[in-house]
Amino acid sequence: MNKNIRNEQLNIDETTVLKILLRIRESSQRKISLMSDYSLGKVNQVINKLKVKEYISSKGILTSKGKEYIDLHHPQQATILAAGYGLRMVPINTEEPKGLLEVHGEPLIERIIKQLHEVGINDIKIVVGFMKEHYEYLIDQYDVDLIVNPYYSTRNNIYSLYLAKDRLADGYVIPCDIWFKDNPFSTLEDPSWYLFGDRLTDHSHWRISRTSKVRYTKESGNRMIGIAYLNQDDAEILTSRLDEMIKAKKYDSFWEDALVDKKRFLLNGRIISNSEHAEINSYEELMELDSHSDHLKTEAIKIIENTLRVDKTKIYDIHTLKKGMTNRSFSFKCNDKRYIMRIPGEGTDKLIDRKEEYDVYQQVRDEPYTENILYLNPNNGYKLSEFLEDTRNSDANNLDDVTKCMNLLRKFHQENYQVQHEFNLWKKIDFYESLRNEPSAYKDFMITKENVMKLKPFIQDNIKQWSLCHIDANADNFLIDQNGKIYLIDWEYAGMQDPDLDIAMYAIYAGYDRQQFDKLIDIYYQNNCDEVTRYKIYAYAAVGGLLWSNWCEYKQSLGLDFGAYSIAQYRYAKEYSKLVLEYLEKNNA
Repeated sequence: MNKNIRNEQLNIDETTVLKILLRIRESSQRKISLMSDYSLGKVNQVINKLKVKEYISSKGILTSKGKEYIDLHHPQQATILAAGYGLRMVPINTEEPKGLLEVHGEPLIERIIKQLHEVGINDIKIVVGFMKEHYEYLIDQYDVDLIVNPYYSTRNNIYSLYLAKDRLADGYVIPCDIWFKDNPFSTLEDPSWYLFGDRLTDHSHWRISRTSKVRYTKESGNRMIGIAYLNQDDAEILTSRLDEMIKAKKYDSFWEDALVDKKRFLLNGRIISNSEHAEINSYEELMELDSHSDHLKTEAIKIIENTLRVDKTKIYDIHTLKKGMTNRSFSFKCNDKRYIMRIPGEGTDKLIDRKEEYDVYQQVRDEPYTENILYLNPNNGYKLSEFLEDTRNSDANNLDDVTKCMNLLRKFHQENYQVQHEFNLWKKIDFYESLRNEPSAYKDFMITKENVMKLKPFIQDNIKQWSLCHIDANADNFLIDQNGKIYLIDWEYAGMQDPDLDIAMYAIYAGYDRQQFDKLIDIYYQNNCDEVTRYKIYAYAAVGGLLWSNWCEYKQSLGLDFGAYSIAQYRYAKEYSKLVLEYLEKNNA
């Protein structure tokens, strides 16, 4: 091996011309110009430089030195990032991870692997997370390895690349959700580069110059594609930056953020035509690339087609809604009207009886204060409803909003609806606790639970009404339109209960302190709440806190984290059980 050649580095223009000569094996400058999109003058200039460096002969043919350079700069490996949810892919990603979506009958990730094989790259590792088991077959079929990212739900792809940081040199980094018309990989790579599209977008502030330098701009920049090649030197720099960012817990970052230092981009830029590739980040992008893809035929889409009596091509303007604690939902338009499709989330079948939810909606469906349900499956929970236009979530810290919420809640309770099922607080506490299959993370959990259970006789002795309750009556489930009209949505936990429970649930969801809690009770009861009822509502706050704390611990075992909310619920269980027990002890003394 000639170490001098190994250490030599050609620029992008010189490397580009060498790649073309390797493919066409002739010295036609005109053909090189067409294939490189360089002017004839530039091609002539680059060829002359390569001749001086003795990489090509006077006749424009690769020399032994040129061939050796190519052999020494052959990419060795590739890392494909395929761990994320791909939230914008809803509803497709409820059945398959985005890397396995098919375009013209071929999974995206398989096409990438085959293109890598075409240029002699067989050392391929795939970082997986969401639906990781779906990728397992690739191990046997293509002899790849999987790297599991256990934090895919809470950390961006910077952590995925960090897990593969020891294998970046002389290799490609590739997103799994991209489709290339022609093979973007090569048997010759040097220097490092990051791939940009020729289309400008407001989501990027990087422009590629004629010399392949990446410049920062305050205006629209070239679209970032997500694929890169890294030589040894740049891989070492990137690895160091990944280490620093992960040590600093910058988990919300994308891996490209590690390429940036004070508005300077680590790598050169390479441009690809928009017509030569496609990023499959959404249902509509897959539809545009391959309208016959089997992955467009999801259960959610079939429901929409059948309910609205339209073809899938009429479904557009899809937006993933904020991922809820229980469900994944998306809004879309059809015939200029917006709708919401709800898809039950992970573990939902254990938490919610969809037949009971269906029965609740049969009771309240004609009420003007709830959403218009067009489809609800009592077996799996898929729900299609009209979108409530020009509405906002109520604000638990806005007194006018809270008053509207309590007035509506009181009106609903006065309707005294009856269903055949109960939301049994005590059984639900034990049930959610059993689902986590391990002791609570809270060291004094059993003491707190014992205190909460002591409240049961006091609560049961003071129930005045037994009717349908919402149970999940939090501020986000109350919507207010521009005219001040208020709606109450999402009835999946509803069942027979004491209406006072709904008041407590609103308070603990909102994170109210004692003073705010009392104000809420006064609004609902119109300043006419007796002391026993008030303390019973406090007791419900303790019971509800323990209930939702157990619920959070179960959901966290599935990889979902609710941050401060989970601790806040446990605090309600501890503090309000003590408050009510002290009151009962004082009054029974």
